[in-house]
Amino acid sequence: MKRLIIAGWPTPEFTKSGFADLAVDFPYRFVWGPLPSPGELAAYLGARTSDLRPGFHWSDFAHRWNQRNESGRDLSLADACEQYETVELWFDMDPKAQLQLVWLLDHFRFRPQAATKLRLCLVDAEMIGLRPGALDEWQPPVVDVTETEFAIASAAWRAYRAKTPEGFFDLLGRDLSALPSLKPAMIDLLAELPSPSTGLGATEMRMLEMVARGYSLTNALFYLESLRQTRIFNENEHGYLLDGLAHGPRPAVAGLDDELRSLDRDKPGPRLRAYQRSELSLTKFGQKVIAHKEDFSQHNPINRWWGGTHLTNDNLWRWAPTLIKP
Repeated sequence: MKRLIIAGWPTPEFTKSGFADLAVDFPYRFVWGPLPSPGELAAYLGARTSDLRPGFHWSDFAHRWNQRNESGRDLSLADACEQYETVELWFDMDPKAQLQLVWLLDHFRFRPQAATKLRLCLVDAEMIGLRPGALDEWQPPVVDVTETEFAIASAAWRAYRAKTPEGFFDLLGRDLSALPSLKPAMIDLLAELPSPSTGLGATEMRMLEMVARGYSLTNALFYLESLRQTRIFNENEHGYLLDGLAHGPRPAVAGLDDELRSLDRDKPGPRLRAYQRSELSLTKFGQKVIAHKEDFSQHNPINRWWGGTHLTNDNLWRWAPTLIKP
């Protein structure tokens, strides 16, 4: 059987073991900064054009190109899917992977020839760091992708792209069980909206709590996911959140290297070294924030994106865990 795997993580095991003829993953994470425009996403999934730079076409992130399938490299992803007997979607419970899944299902919904090839693997474990040989033993359930899955995905993707999180929140009241990992991921995403009492999202608050308990080094804040218990951002994005906590007009964190104020975010090496030589503690203001006696946003600028919602001090949607308008 000629099989194409589309996955939420770059997993060499898919092709090394001969499990698939081709495997595709994606660089888009959709959790930090403005979302890519519809035009950029359409160009990424469309047929290759001469003006696309390397890394801006889906085929640049496909594994196991060879003489048998090389002709598909310049096609749109939907057209390439038609060259395979089956196309399996492997996206785990991670919120970033679930956002990729709903984006792709929304895309395929209106491409019926490719859509008929789709099968959804109900992945029940984290795919990052999949150990060698695991695919020989791991057999998650595989279901057809029907209009039910397509409709849920389209609704979730449109709502996440909207200028307010209201539609996304309203979806929690719908039956989303056809995509069983979606609702928990949505709740985790909503938890990153600012709290009504502290003005901070779940990851920011958890980092403050860890610093308060003596985790003074950034490695713990960035990498101890099982202790941090939030799973939205990567190490660079945790750094940006920490910058905001430490370098605003009224900081909640002391001890973050001052050089980070001027270091280019496109040069992660120097930034990483600055984080590693930092030794963190809470300010008195930070202690009041984690005690829910101060609102961080009342004293510091807020300027970040949550999906299509631009969070600022004047447009601060909050999560309680119910949605609170600005």
